[in-house]
Amino acid sequence: MRYRRRGQQDGGKGSDHRKKSGLKQEEKTSWTEPRAANRRPGAMIQGSEAVMFHFGVDYYPEQWPEDRWPIDADLMMRARFTCVRLAEFSWGVLEHAAGTFDFGWLDRAMELLAGRGLKIVMGTPTASPPSWLMQADRSMARVSETGQVVAYGNRRGYCPSHAGYRAHCRRIVTAMADRYGAHPAVIGWQIDNEFGDRCFCASCAAAFRRWLLDRHGTLGELNRRWGTAFWGHLYRSWEDVPLPLASGSAPNPGLALDFRRFVSDLYVEFQREQIDVIRPRSPGRFVTHNFMGFGSDTLDQHLLARDLDFASWDNYPRTQWHLSADVEPAAAALSHDTTRGLKPGGFWVMEQQAGSAGWEIVGVPPRPGELALWAWQAVARGADAVVFFRWRSARFGTEQHWHGLLDHDGSVTRRYEEIAAMGASLTAVAPRVDGTAVSAEAAMLLSFESRFSLQIQQTNPGLEYRRHFAAFHRALHRANITVDVVSPGDDLAGYRLLAAPLFTVVLEDHARRLETFVRGGGTLVLTFGAGIRDKHNAIVDSRPPGRLRELCGLEIDECDSLPPGAKRGLRFLHRRFAAGTGRHPACWCEVLRLTGAEPLAVYTDGHYRGRPAVAMHRLGAGRVIYLGVAAEQPLYDAMVPGLCEMAGVRPVLRTPPGVEAVERRDGERQVLFLLNHGDRPRRVRLGRSRFTDLAGDGRPLHGHVTLPPLGVRVLDRASR
Repeated sequence: MRYRRRGQQDGGKGSDHRKKSGLKQEEKTSWTEPRAANRRPGAMIQGSEAVMFHFGVDYYPEQWPEDRWPIDADLMMRARFTCVRLAEFSWGVLEHAAGTFDFGWLDRAMELLAGRGLKIVMGTPTASPPSWLMQADRSMARVSETGQVVAYGNRRGYCPSHAGYRAHCRRIVTAMADRYGAHPAVIGWQIDNEFGDRCFCASCAAAFRRWLLDRHGTLGELNRRWGTAFWGHLYRSWEDVPLPLASGSAPNPGLALDFRRFVSDLYVEFQREQIDVIRPRSPGRFVTHNFMGFGSDTLDQHLLARDLDFASWDNYPRTQWHLSADVEPAAAALSHDTTRGLKPGGFWVMEQQAGSAGWEIVGVPPRPGELALWAWQAVARGADAVVFFRWRSARFGTEQHWHGLLDHDGSVTRRYEEIAAMGASLTAVAPRVDGTAVSAEAAMLLSFESRFSLQIQQTNPGLEYRRHFAAFHRALHRANITVDVVSPGDDLAGYRLLAAPLFTVVLEDHARRLETFVRGGGTLVLTFGAGIRDKHNAIVDSRPPGRLRELCGLEIDECDSLPPGAKRGLRFLHRRFAAGTGRHPACWCEVLRLTGAEPLAVYTDGHYRGRPAVAMHRLGAGRVIYLGVAAEQPLYDAMVPGLCEMAGVRPVLRTPPGVEAVERRDGERQVLFLLNHGDRPRRVRLGRSRFTDLAGDGRPLHGHVTLPPLGVRVLDRASR
């Protein structure tokens, strides 16, 4: 998903409406203010009731003949869609030259859609600047990590620090917000599209040095913190500080981490400029951005989410870059959990796969039932909206192979019918799910600074942050343990279990928060590499795990970096983890010296045979589990049930393999989602509780329920 791209091609009747519309640049349009504020950002008002869920599609009317628009709008209504996203790639169609605007086509498209009762999410089009702009000043172009200027013709080819480009962005966003900010159909705004590209141009170099001056104060302090005495690379002026270009081989780790922090702050600033334009001109509407889920690892999403009303993400389980016949359900679950954790109060899936996805080649098509299954999974895990990308498959441009709900000729497909059927079911489910939210007793700590640090120095080819984090989450997902993904600065109260894989960059405040969590009764799981680096990405000047030594009750005597295919034997000493005894693939082994902790497992081979590999330290009312061996999925699967039992965390429901169980709650009201990701029917035991199938015939259910392949059941536990 990280390399996904969006193309846009203008074409068809109605692509240029300047003469037809007769609109002039200076004309203003007045709209009626919306009714009372929604119960939460993005909630839809129908009559006097707030409906929790939006069901929508991404639509590009500028790419199709205008006489086709009414047909599209009618089909959207038949599918029970409630909203459409518009305009996020239409800058070149809206502004033909600096300050010369053509809003006529968008006015008419919005009035047509609003006339059918559809609400609008307006995208700011700054991800895809017009050709006239980029050709006028090539210094606005992004420069890649290799030092090459990015050629015009794709998206996000701009430099986010360039003052001139930002001025142009403010102009188009201001014009759109002035015109549509108070439009009664507009419920919110999406800023740009899928932030994530780092720029290495001269403008960014100058901005980076200003950022460093503000952060470090003096060159002497910067040299000290980065340890530039190594290799004699002392900086004598700010202009000496380079960018971490790929052509420079391995950069100073402190410089490389600070550059990643700088780029995150830069996009926060870029985004905030647009938000500051929109909010006063569009009161009562939400502002969001569509991230790319857990897989996106170039920016600190926690920082970017702070200025938003809620976070969104784009979900594509099958693309040309993921050609496996099987889809791992835990992967999307992790991205849902990650996005939900960026901002309290729900999230949106702003782009949900609607068909085969690809650029040069066609990705594996979604099987019948998969599109609805993936969308229901989003609802189950807390989404307040699912918006499908895209409405109609593009005939032009880079994404001709990226299929929509309709085919290239505009004809209805089984994909459309599947989602239309979901829309009908959702209408029945929504009133009972309205107001509910995902509630978790377990959490995982996502540290972007630790993730960045491992990008810079991976330490061992097997120590990939994303892979180990996802493996631990997958073990929890398979056990139907609901998980929140939190940041190091989040409030940890209310959680019983907290896992922090590869938490390498640990600040003093982080250590205090973890200690408070443990002393208060929490179970904390730390892994290999914890606490070994300071704020400036330097190895700590103390025995690892650094600031976490007393918390863990141990020190690391030595580390063994192993080649691919190596295995190490483990013998667990505690009954809860007996399933983990055996030989495991391992790329990294830490030999633990216990200073208060007790051993949970020992190595059974290697020169450290008999030494502790896993340990537990009791502290206050809680405990810390330290896992010193970097193994593979089977070890996480074996340990998670025991960890949950120890922490008092219960699964939502025990189900057969491949069946996901998630619960949304509102006080005593409990809605249970059962999703069968397998290709054969599965029988699920419901226990003693009685349920009502919200999308079924309303008859009570108890004892068990059978799910068809790729089937979904939404059960109300509170109904009698």
